[in-house]
Amino acid sequence: MFDVDVSELIVIGVVALVVIGPERLPRVARMAGALLGRLQRYASDVKAEVNREIQLDEMNRLHQDVKESVQSLETQMTHELKQVEHAIDPTLDPTFAPPVKPEPLPDLEHKP
Repeated sequence: MFDVDVSELIVIGVVALVVIGPERLPRVARMAGALLGRLQRYASDVKAEVNREIQLDEMNRLHQDVKESVQSLETQMTHELKQVEHAIDPTLDPTFAPPVKPEPLPDLEHKP
């Protein structure tokens, strides 16, 4: 995370020993270690959450692409099926209207 050499750590330790004092230095070091651990856990949690969100977004995009592909395939198959049905039997075409036979008119004359 940080580029710190051993010599820099020694300088930081000596300054902390002088400023904080030998009796409080162990407690401050433990507290600093605990805070650093919390910070690292928090950073890894945030990183994991971002990765999950990215994966979820990718899954949603993939789902949408598959859905569009299925709809396109369904439309194409329906169109081809209608063409085949029409080629086999043109009366299956919904726009096809069979000829209507006129009904015979009733006799207007009464025969007793």
